[in-house]
Amino acid sequence: MEFSLINELQRKAAKIRMHIVDSVYCAGSGHPGGSLSIAEILSVLYFHEMKLEPNNPMWADRDRFVLSKGHAAPAYYAAIAEKGYIPVEELKNLRKIDSILQGHPDMKKIPGIDMSTGSLGQGLSAANGMALVGKADQKDYRVYAIVGDGEIQEGQIWEAVMTAAHYKLDNLTVFLDHNGLQIDGNVTQVMSPYPLKEKFSAFGWNVIEIDGNDIAQIMNAIQEAKQVKDMPTVIICNTVKGKGVSFMENQVGWHGAAPSKEQYDMAIGELQETLKKLEGE
Repeated sequence: MEFSLINELQRKAAKIRMHIVDSVYCAGSGHPGGSLSIAEILSVLYFHEMKLEPNNPMWADRDRFVLSKGHAAPAYYAAIAEKGYIPVEELKNLRKIDSILQGHPDMKKIPGIDMSTGSLGQGLSAANGMALVGKADQKDYRVYAIVGDGEIQEGQIWEAVMTAAHYKLDNLTVFLDHNGLQIDGNVTQVMSPYPLKEKFSAFGWNVIEIDGNDIAQIMNAIQEAKQVKDMPTVIICNTVKGKGVSFMENQVGWHGAAPSKEQYDMAIGELQETLKKLEGE
């Protein structure tokens, strides 16, 4: 795997993180923690893996993406802005009354959004539908979804997990953002979802477990998933909530809070330094 490609995707992840912090600060509200944790996943999907045409958002043969944990919209918006679906300047208008960028993704207003999400537990069902249609229409596009480890406490998730296995949706790959924290605290204390690997395996899924903040591991896992036939794949991504901003990392309080001006300056400073190192400056 080329170092230059990994470096390029790491730089995209760093830019996504900068946009997340910037947009949440400008909004004065939002969810930075679980947005920062998925930057590498989005970087690999949007800038390496998925077949997309930003100038033709509804291209019938595009790969599909569903952010089931819709509160991580700042990361999603950052990725599609970097990809060219929306102006980067629009990110500063997150959650403003006259902006297209609501607190959760809206497929009717934002180009490049395949599914409106926000009510936790529902996105995987939508991804299943997309994968089923792909099978029925004999299309070769793939469907990707990100779910949260707090989100999988929802019963509808497990109905969808069972459905995907029943219909042998091998064109579906799910990333489980396993950062260990949700709005009310540690997932183990709120409602333990463990054991993860054994549960998905018992439901008939191919299971891969990786460091979800490692570009190379994400890329390899996706390629492995594409080789699997007659069953869907879940990639359990062990991530760090608030990844990339030292004072946000593994801190549950940053699930849904905006930084102060001082905290914003610190966060942007850290991320700029990360980007400079990646660019070799």
